[in-house]
Amino acid sequence: MDALTGKFLIAMPGMGDPRFDRSVILLCEHSEDGALGLIVNKPLLDLTENELFTQLSLESPAAAKDGAPIYFGGPVDPSRGFVVHGADYGSDTTLQVAEGVAMTATLQVLQDIAEGSGPAKRRIMLGYSGWGPGQLEAELQQNGWLAADPSAALIFAAEPDAAWAGALESLGINPLLLSEAGGRA
Repeated sequence: MDALTGKFLIAMPGMGDPRFDRSVILLCEHSEDGALGLIVNKPLLDLTENELFTQLSLESPAAAKDGAPIYFGGPVDPSRGFVVHGADYGSDTTLQVAEGVAMTATLQVLQDIAEGSGPAKRRIMLGYSGWGPGQLEAELQQNGWLAADPSAALIFAAEPDAAWAGALESLGINPLLLSEAGGRA
């Protein structure tokens, strides 16, 4: 049942929920109990790393990437933070999600970033995307999502706006040829 853990979920056109329009989600956990994922390509327009570190009263906000945005991880629990990062960082609470990609959801990772010992490649996110038992499977059957192997390059190096098209292209799909209408044969 954990076959989708560590995969990308790519939102199909016409999904119907604007919060997920053109989203690429890193699925961190998928089981019979549901699923948890983080949108990796939706920067928040009103919050940067420096501002977050200042709000959290971390000692050295200068270690934050100047102007780097905080990302919208999903609509569930928007005050909860997550850091998706490369393999250069790990702790007892780090979850290895895919090759070269991990996730840590503790205040310690932010303190480590502030002190200069945190992950170099990272996306700090607020909120997450969650599905109850069977909900994600139903959305997949209704053509709401495509699943693909994740790419650290799309998570960390790609411009957020380019990640959706890049994820589709990794499947050999030209995003310009997609339609909002789906069908069954």
